[in-house]
Amino acid sequence: MLSNPPIICDTPIKIGRTTINVEIAKLHTRTLLEIPVIVERAKKDGPVLLITAGIHGDEVNGVEIVRQLIAKKYNKPTCGTIICIPVVNVFGFLDQRREFPDGRDLNRCFPGSKKGSLANRFAHFIMQEIVPHIDYCIDFHTGGASRFNYSQVRYNGDDKKCEELATVFGAKFQIRSSLRSNSFRQAASDAGKTVLMFEGGKALNLDKLVTKSGIEGAIRVIDALGMRDFSLEIEKMKPREEPIIITKSSWVRAKYSGLYRSYKSNGDKVMKGDKLGSISDPYGDFERIVKAPFDGYIICTNHSPIVNQGDALMHISKEYVNQ
Repeated sequence: MLSNPPIICDTPIKIGRTTINVEIAKLHTRTLLEIPVIVERAKKDGPVLLITAGIHGDEVNGVEIVRQLIAKKYNKPTCGTIICIPVVNVFGFLDQRREFPDGRDLNRCFPGSKKGSLANRFAHFIMQEIVPHIDYCIDFHTGGASRFNYSQVRYNGDDKKCEELATVFGAKFQIRSSLRSNSFRQAASDAGKTVLMFEGGKALNLDKLVTKSGIEGAIRVIDALGMRDFSLEIEKMKPREEPIIITKSSWVRAKYSGLYRSYKSNGDKVMKGDKLGSISDPYGDFERIVKAPFDGYIICTNHSPIVNQGDALMHISKEYVNQ
């Protein structure tokens, strides 16, 4: 929990809203780049929740979720503190690309280093200036490129509190996901923080259902942590589905190059041998059916109409539990 009075990035955090414009670097034109860190602190002490998006600069649906949480004032707690960073990777957001200007994936650079690459230096800043102050985090992501993730929450299955909050979040799919090396989730978890990672939608795309799922999940978590009573808002939400807990999954990949069309929808349950789609040439001489190699649920689909041999087509759960 934050001390009293808390200081983040050398800025005292008073009761109410504090916006910290963090100077992270300069462009090659010497133009200064700043990242707004929006802090809402209640009069009553309590947990500290960090809500982030845009670690990958092209994952704008996460940015939209955090933006709406702020615009609708859902980030104003009655107990504790909520820190929002709507766009972590401002460089990528400006260029509409995933990486930092040095070509590195920020989410593979944690915990970073003080004298490393630009991405490593920024990861180090996050770990030194933000993470020590928090107790919990919700990190919003989307699928990359043309891959559309069905709304899902990923969590560390070895952390019981994390598992409880994943269930509270209320996504249809809960994925017990191992901690990827050098990711923000791993670094923050290693620092003793409870981190949920939401995946929904695809890069450079806004989807209303994904946005709704992310906002409602965040509201449920804030309520469950006792940071604000959202019982009226939760009562108006569609009742949560019984979660499907996924412990193992695998990609179905294209055996041929060509035009790809899907026969199934994201979130569908499929059985081994079901027709998932087809791949054809542009000239009407060649067409092959893509079949499900095992039973499972579709949790991500490739929206690209043109695929090459080996491209990922559908991400399907291999091991799952219906609660």
